[in-house]
Amino acid sequence: MASLLSRSGLNADTRSPNGRVTLDQIVCLYQLAAVETGDEMMGLWSRPVRPRALQHLLTTVREATSLASALYRFSTFWNLLLDDYQFGLDDVEGALVLTLKPQGTAYVQRFGHMLILKLAHGLMSWLAGHEVPVRGVDFAFDRPNFDQDYAIIFPAPIRFVQPATAISFDPNALGPVQARSASDLDRFLQNAPRDWIFTSSREHTQSLRVRTYLGQTGWEAATLTQTASAMHMTPRTLIRRLHADGTSFQAIKDALRRDIAIRDLQAGRKSVEAIAHDVGFSSAANFHRAFQRWTGSTPSAYRKSHT
Repeated sequence: MASLLSRSGLNADTRSPNGRVTLDQIVCLYQLAAVETGDEMMGLWSRPVRPRALQHLLTTVREATSLASALYRFSTFWNLLLDDYQFGLDDVEGALVLTLKPQGTAYVQRFGHMLILKLAHGLMSWLAGHEVPVRGVDFAFDRPNFDQDYAIIFPAPIRFVQPATAISFDPNALGPVQARSASDLDRFLQNAPRDWIFTSSREHTQSLRVRTYLGQTGWEAATLTQTASAMHMTPRTLIRRLHADGTSFQAIKDALRRDIAIRDLQAGRKSVEAIAHDVGFSSAANFHRAFQRWTGSTPSAYRKSHT
C-alpha cells in the first residue's frame, strides 16, 4: 500500500482524515491499484471488483436504447457484484432516483460512495455525448470539511447526512443515447477514472473553471469582477452559477489557498511563516488558526505527520 501511495505522489500516512490529494494523484493511484490489487474499485467494497468488470459494464450500458434503461443496466450490473450494498432505481416524485441501499449494517465508505455515484453520472454523460444534468445528490455520511470539492465533482445541489446515498435525474432531461464504438469504450477505460469524475466533454463545471482561472492568473489579486469578465459574463451571473454549483467565489479562493498551503507543507521546502505569507495571511498566528479550522491540525503537526 505504501508503495502505491508513494508512486502516486501521495504520502504513505493514510491515517489522517484531513489529507489532501489532487485529481492527477487519484487517477494515478486508481490505475496502479486496479492493476496490482486485482480490484477495479480499489478495495472500497466488501468484495473485490475483478479485472475487466468495468469493460463489461461499459459493454452492457452502451447497448441500452435510452439513458433510463442504461441506468437500469448499471444498477443490475452492480447488484450482481456487490454484497454490502444494492442499487435501487425508482421514480420518486417525478425524478429518476438511483439509490445505494445497505444490506444489513454496511460500512459507509465515503470515497466509494462518491466514486460509484460519479461512475453512474459519468457513464450517462458518456452515452449522451455531453454532461447529463443532475437534479440532486445525497450522501449517507456527515458533511466533510472539504465539502466544496463535491460541488466541483457533481453539477447539482448536494446534501449530506441523508437516509441513503443517491443521485437523481429529471427524466425529461435524459436525451437520446449516442452510438459508442469499441475504440470509444477503450478510450474511456484507458482514461479511467478521469473521464467519469470530470464528466463535461467540452468544459469543466463553473466552479472548476473559476479555480483553474485563479490558479493560472494569480488568485491573490483576482477579483470577482475580473474573473467574471474573463469568463465573458457579469459578476451577478457568475455568482448565480457558482451558487447553483453549491459554492461561492470566496469559498473557491479559500479552498485554493488551503490546498496550496497543504501542498507546500507536504513538500517541506518552505517555512511555516513563508507559507503563511504566500497564501495571504498577515501573520503566522492567523494562518495557524485558519489551518487548524481547515484540517483539525496545526501546520507544524500536519507537516510532521505528512512528510
